[in-house]
Amino acid sequence: MKGATILPLRLDSVCYDAAGKRLLDSISTALTAGPRTLILGPNGAGKSLLLRICHGLLQPSAGRVEWQGPAATAARRRQAMVFQRPVMLRRSAAANIDYALKLRRLPRGDRAERVAQALERTGLTALAHQPARALSGGEQQRLALARAWATRPEVLFLDEPTASLDPAATRAVEEIVDAIHRAGTKIVMTTHDLGQARRLGDEVLFLHQGRLIEQDSAKRFFAGPRSEPAAAFVEGRLLW
Repeated sequence: MKGATILPLRLDSVCYDAAGKRLLDSISTALTAGPRTLILGPNGAGKSLLLRICHGLLQPSAGRVEWQGPAATAARRRQAMVFQRPVMLRRSAAANIDYALKLRRLPRGDRAERVAQALERTGLTALAHQPARALSGGEQQRLALARAWATRPEVLFLDEPTASLDPAATRAVEEIVDAIHRAGTKIVMTTHDLGQARRLGDEVLFLHQGRLIEQDSAKRFFAGPRSEPAAAFVEGRLLW
């Protein structure tokens, strides 16, 4: 992204409690511009919670989350998030993207150009006027990515965006995510798919039982995890 940045995003001793249980425990890290950050860990490790806290959907029970770049005051409108099951409005594919841009107060003329561009980039131009809720799961996820990409986010959070998709749809989503990254957007993504993490990740944050156990380059992490929980996860042994 050009111009002043909202990054880095720094987390300092972040905790999250629910129903008397600590679900995230003393997580400290910094997310910087550039590398695609993959958040890994077994089910229940706290991956989605951490992503929601980073995006601002949830507030930590303790600790601080702070955008520290020179454009930090613009962080709310310069980030986006795509969920495993995206919410589609009762309108066409194109209108779903247009609505997201309207919320950002873009002029109508600018919106039309961005909608067309987003549909083209994600291979959805032919479906522009189809009802979004009638699209297949893979098409809806591509539309969710198009909708987010059209807002030109500096940071894009992705919560297991291919978890319920077949291999062909997964490959299409991965190609779009890679294109968004190459266009200059910081990717922060959770996944349970080790193959996907190897394909898309530059940096790995490994969570276990609500704690950040390892943070390393993807290459070093997969070559030799430093902790027993991470080694067990990479080897496919079930973690409780």
